[in-house]
Amino acid sequence: MTTRSKLPRTVWILGIVSLLMDLSSEIYHALLPAFLTVTLGLPVVAMGAIDGIAEGTANIAKLVSGRLSDKQRRRKPWILLGYGMAAFSKPLFPLAQGMLPVLGARFVDRIGKGIRGAPRDAMIADETPPELRGAAYGLRQALDTIGGTLAPLLAIGLMLWLADDIRLVFWIAAIPAFLSFLFAWAMLREPVHVGGTANTQMAWRGWRSLDVQVRRLIGVGFLFGLARFSESFLILKALDVGLAPAWSPLALAMFSLAYLVLAYPAGALSDRMEPRSVLLGGIAILIAADLWLAQAATLWAVFAGIALWGAHMALTQGIFARMIADAAPDRQRATSFGAFFFASGIATLIASVGAGWLWDRGGPAETFTIAAGVAALAAAMLWLLPARSRA
Repeated sequence: MTTRSKLPRTVWILGIVSLLMDLSSEIYHALLPAFLTVTLGLPVVAMGAIDGIAEGTANIAKLVSGRLSDKQRRRKPWILLGYGMAAFSKPLFPLAQGMLPVLGARFVDRIGKGIRGAPRDAMIADETPPELRGAAYGLRQALDTIGGTLAPLLAIGLMLWLADDIRLVFWIAAIPAFLSFLFAWAMLREPVHVGGTANTQMAWRGWRSLDVQVRRLIGVGFLFGLARFSESFLILKALDVGLAPAWSPLALAMFSLAYLVLAYPAGALSDRMEPRSVLLGGIAILIAADLWLAQAATLWAVFAGIALWGAHMALTQGIFARMIADAAPDRQRATSFGAFFFASGIATLIASVGAGWLWDRGGPAETFTIAAGVAALAAAMLWLLPARSRA
């Protein structure tokens, strides 16, 4: 029996739900840079602020939903609330006429993402044996990224078919988001061993209540987040070297394809070797990608750098989740995920706004070079962490 066939039904369901939602969300993500900077004529720093505030808010929401999920010993209601908010935010995008309405739509969408994130990742850990957690998180990431890979290609096809009518494309893109919510509502089941008596002893009582290993990982995650600005800047880099706006989603497709190919193998690899080593490899790839993109001057070179960026995501996102799941006490699992994503959200806000400012001031070379330096600091911090043996 293969590892994939041993994985719990819940992992597959959450993966399919993520696939449908990402198929919807990434169409918006692929077209928003061109929509904001070309259609609405906003500066790059405005795009960075919108992305940073939206993503930062999403991760802040994870802190609250994670705490409440642990306290109530419930996962599904919070997951449904998050996917529902994301689905119902989608029609706000084609109605937007300026920066503030776009920010409002992104805000609601990302709040939904934040609410579902920690309970969803905790549910995977609840349902999956420790020796398969890397594969479980890798599979969910891979299914999610199928949607992220198809979405930019679908965005291009819809733009060509509809004569560049971005607003109409946005209306169509809302359909898989609603299907995602309905599928989760119909198919997802609350784990029996999570339900029952509400937990009060392990609820959030401040930073010091977290496991020391979780706190160390949060520190690494925060510093790493400072080096991880929005993928929208990859699209802007491709536009900067001559990619036509109508074809700009190809940049996101390349990113997602590299992510998709490596997400499951990277997660499964962390089940067979020290996860920290896999994570260090992912950060090293990010450094290489940033330095490459800082100097890339042709379209093929930019796409090669974007592929490296996708590879680094495959070797970091699921691995961080797996390491948090391993380190956190069972009854504080969603809280630990929420605290980790809270710190990452603050870092993402700073990184995206800072990247927009650097881009407007010094261009892409300065932006990517500084990001590589920050990533190197995160790698050094991770390397210095004391290793914890896995039971």
